[in-house]
Amino acid sequence: MPDPTSARTAPPSAAQPLFILAMDHRASFGRTLFGVTGTPDGEQLAHMRDAKSLIFDAVGRIPSATLGPGRPGILVDEQLGADVARKAKQAGFVLAMPVEVSGSDTVAFEYGDDFGDHVTKFDPDWVKVLVRFNPADPAGLRQSQIATLRRLSDWVTAVHRRWLIELLVPPTREQLAAHDGQAFYDRDVRPALTGQVIAEFAAAGLHPGIWKLEGYETAAGAGLVLDAVRATGSPPSSCIVLGRDAPRRQVDHWLTVAAPLEDYAGFAIGRSIWEEPVADHLAGRTSRDIAEARIAERYTHFIERYLAADAMPSQGRDTEPFTRIHPRLTPDREAIIRKALEGADPRGTFLPAWMSQTLLAEVDALRAGG
Repeated sequence: MPDPTSARTAPPSAAQPLFILAMDHRASFGRTLFGVTGTPDGEQLAHMRDAKSLIFDAVGRIPSATLGPGRPGILVDEQLGADVARKAKQAGFVLAMPVEVSGSDTVAFEYGDDFGDHVTKFDPDWVKVLVRFNPADPAGLRQSQIATLRRLSDWVTAVHRRWLIELLVPPTREQLAAHDGQAFYDRDVRPALTGQVIAEFAAAGLHPGIWKLEGYETAAGAGLVLDAVRATGSPPSSCIVLGRDAPRRQVDHWLTVAAPLEDYAGFAIGRSIWEEPVADHLAGRTSRDIAEARIAERYTHFIERYLAADAMPSQGRDTEPFTRIHPRLTPDREAIIRKALEGADPRGTFLPAWMSQTLLAEVDALRAGG
């Protein structure tokens, strides 16, 4: 793994991408894996912190050669991952830490006016803030969110720190209805809306060093967003792909689209790597050793996928995931679908609700029809 003496100050680039293992989840981490409702008690906090240590320990299994020209990074919070943050920094990982309240629909600082003191205490390489923002949001909401981000921007500038924005552009009800669900929204609408948000942020003086962005279904869609990032001016910003808790095949597709494009410089993937292995371990289905090995395998897979896609010729980048838009059925896709739908909540899929509810019947019909 990384040399503790190596410099972490260089921003990521296409030549030296950044591969972040994201585990700054707090509210969803407790709710999904530990059944926490409300404020966790001391025992729950101890178990959650141990689980984050497990995730970090898994990264130590990755040979340095796996990274190629890239660098490993850790995105972790103070509440549940203070020990991990200290270990990661000492070990030479690029360290990023969040400042936003976890799970909030509107951006706010977790430690209020004291957020700067908490950042200074851990001295991360990157300060991260997540914001959900749609150009169709009410003007007052947009202005309020931008004001909060501007406050962070002013602070990092004053203290000579670097920051990254994790930008989510969730659809409004009207946008979902107009475009027949999440899949078509993601493919046909979200890239242009994301570009609008980036332009609006730039006009307000917001210029992060990294944009952590949702994956794009096509290179053309990703290109629209890159054009908006480039238009924000100098110094240039890099883009990295986030995982959005998507299945491996979907994340593979997003990486395949992004990696060959100029100004993309890595990824920040979390739950798609560690959620299932940690859940199996907590349920007693696997040992800690096996859980760590599975996390290491998944992290390695996405690194190798990104590096392979970066070197892939353009004519080899046309593979699409199985969705309503690309409804080709093969045995491996059928197995993935059946496994994914075991006890799945259809609201979390990329398919319209009506298709999620009847998907197994559709798969049976396709298979029967040859």
